[in-house]
Amino acid sequence: MRGYYTADEVRAAEAPLLASLPDGALMRRAAHGLATVVAAELRARTGGVAGRTITVLVGSGDNGGDALWAASMLRKRGAAATAVLLKPEKAHAAGLAAFTAAGGRVAAPSDELGLPDLVIDGIVGISGRGPLRPDAAALVDRIEAAPIVSADLPSGVDPDTGAVDGPAVSAAVTVAFGALKPVHALGAAHCGRVELVDIGLSLGAAGITALDAADVGAAWPVPGAGDDKYSQGVVGVVAGSDGYPGAGVLCTGAAVTATSGLVRYAGPCTNEVLAHSPEVIATADLAKAGRVQSWVVGPGMGTDDAARRTLRTVLESDVPVLVDADGLTLLAEDPDLVRSRTAATLLTPHAGEFARLTGTDPGPDRVASARALAADWNVHLLLKGRATVIAEPGGRIFVNEAGGSWSATAGAGDVLAGIIGSLMAAGITPERAAAVGARAHSLAANLAARGGGADLSAGRGTAPISAGTLLAHLRESIRVLRAGVSPGEMPASS
Repeated sequence: MRGYYTADEVRAAEAPLLASLPDGALMRRAAHGLATVVAAELRARTGGVAGRTITVLVGSGDNGGDALWAASMLRKRGAAATAVLLKPEKAHAAGLAAFTAAGGRVAAPSDELGLPDLVIDGIVGISGRGPLRPDAAALVDRIEAAPIVSADLPSGVDPDTGAVDGPAVSAAVTVAFGALKPVHALGAAHCGRVELVDIGLSLGAAGITALDAADVGAAWPVPGAGDDKYSQGVVGVVAGSDGYPGAGVLCTGAAVTATSGLVRYAGPCTNEVLAHSPEVIATADLAKAGRVQSWVVGPGMGTDDAARRTLRTVLESDVPVLVDADGLTLLAEDPDLVRSRTAATLLTPHAGEFARLTGTDPGPDRVASARALAADWNVHLLLKGRATVIAEPGGRIFVNEAGGSWSATAGAGDVLAGIIGSLMAAGITPERAAAVGARAHSLAANLAARGGGADLSAGRGTAPISAGTLLAHLRESIRVLRAGVSPGEMPASS
């Protein structure tokens, strides 16, 4: 499991080290880690370090100091380095002295820079907020063809929310100093590959966590010696309508694929569902569906009076319920249906559905927005996006960074609902079922985009997918996760 720490939490952890270590020692630790990653990146891209060219974008304060110290270390390994000082009068004095002593060249933003082999972004650190200033943005635009390694975070991206509201760096690699920050998950599209370097911080429990592949694999329910179809969990699915039978097919198919338990379907699409998943017990009458351990309700079921009555009946049950899609639209009209429940409820909105529920967009701080709705409505919440945010009523947050946006396709949410509903039926708590299911769902999308094959680092090409293709790769995703595979698991979006 990985923890993400806010800028304030990291600064608090740095304080005792800064007080106890010699002046500049903590910065040089960070710089050594940065230099090590940059050297490895140069070797991977160009075959070596000596004779290669580096441009360092230096802002004011400690982040610029980290970059300058790292560049001085790379100079000693034979790299040619140019430091562009955006604020010469505020450049880190010790770092600049070390850089020039090592033979580094100092330049102004207006100087001719050419195209370096690699750029180090040391413009803004975790204390910075807001987009790049115009001079910094213009400088980044001039050298955007070169790969960028960002020191701690891509400049212009908010460290705590990952929000971007103007010009910002898009890095190939980001080197996180001492701890992962929320930006490394919530702003992953700008971070590229994230490398964590240890600088000796002592950190407590993180407020935001992400499950590793091994965590997901260990949590996935598989049949034991004494299990049968009932003991592994029975999930009920209310999805689809005459106009949208595919929602019922996808949601039910995902529930069947995700676990070895039993799936009951209640709705008007029994023929379509059984044609695709003959193992499902299907009925058109909700009252005849039988006993379940969890319900999934909402995908494609419509928003008429009959759908409203169905939603109310499901929410009056005493088992966990996942509400998605049309169910959320209906719920926005009557939130008390879930506020008064004693059994757990999981809502799975995208940004537009979140706005319907609350009257406002999630905004730049998606974690705070998800946490507030979960607490206010006493529900578990999965807020969809490339970085899916999962909140429980008590405030704990899980995040799943998908490694791409391949699942942004019609019907993919129906598949996700079916996966999570089946995990809840197997006895996994809603927030963990959401985190586990979201990880398997995003991996299945990445596998589908690459045409299958568990080794996602193999350089295989990618292509857009459909929800049906995603569902077809779900079992392969579960196999990969149960093997505890992490390297290359989440390729960058193309």
